[in-house]
Amino acid sequence: MKVVTMGVHVLDVLVRPVEAIPEGQGATLVEDIRMTAAGTAGGTALTLAKLGAEVRSAGAIGTDPTGDMLVQLLGKAGIDTGFLVRRADTPTSASVLPIRPNGDRPSLHLLGANITYGLDDVPWDAIAEATHLHLGGPELIGVDVAARILSYAKEHGVVTSVDLLAPGVLGSFEQIAAALPYVDHLLPNDDQVLGFTGEDDLVAGAKKLLGAGAGVVAVTCGGDGAVVVTAEGTEPVPAFAIDVVDTTGCGDAFSAGFLRGVGLGRSPREAAVLGCAAAALVAQGLGSDHGDFDLEAADEFAATHKSRA
Repeated sequence: MKVVTMGVHVLDVLVRPVEAIPEGQGATLVEDIRMTAAGTAGGTALTLAKLGAEVRSAGAIGTDPTGDMLVQLLGKAGIDTGFLVRRADTPTSASVLPIRPNGDRPSLHLLGANITYGLDDVPWDAIAEATHLHLGGPELIGVDVAARILSYAKEHGVVTSVDLLAPGVLGSFEQIAAALPYVDHLLPNDDQVLGFTGEDDLVAGAKKLLGAGAGVVAVTCGGDGAVVVTAEGTEPVPAFAIDVVDTTGCGDAFSAGFLRGVGLGRSPREAAVLGCAAAALVAQGLGSDHGDFDLEAADEFAATHKSRA
């Protein structure tokens, strides 16, 4: 499995636990502060590499120290960062995440260079050589640019997948519709399905996305797991019962597990089970890169741990 993970790359700074921000010049002690690579492309790349895929990242970052750290962290994970273009006039995207004791993660986010990525930056030959293209955050680069990239991948026999970045309240169908005919696997969360489609029912929203051209819609639903919607029907896949430390990167880990399952020829439901296992393994620690696991360990986790259902 040779994957190009294209799109949003972020450096996360995580602080845990944070119950409240001190007033004025006040200070409080915390248990952990760490930095990780993240984003709908960068975070997905981390878990794909753990699960045995060959991964090359593509996107836009700055020439700043934040960008240097992001490249270092991705490279340490075995990811080829040669297709990350660097901007001298725009900072690297970054987030500060004060993690609450229950694992919730409000975000202070710098959009940065991600929105500057365009057709002139695309490594077309690398896409053609890949088995899979995962595009994270197509709404940031524009639906026409995203559709052009995805259609090129499809023309060259590459399996395509897309994950969204914007919260549902900021989404609209026009932001993604033109790209959907070129998407084999769409991997949004439940809020995004409702927000981007304008539907009040999750399955109705997923079916609208299918009707517009998406091949499979695998929707993450937080602690409830996922719902897989195909032309053949709808199937819920429950999350695993774990003690959650931090939910950062869980959606990206699900995407990675799902896509690895697809690459191994598993059914959509079986791929979603692997996705839920990868998400559960990541959620038990701090940051998108948490967990020293591989495909065998993720499969064993799925086989031996109880679901929440």
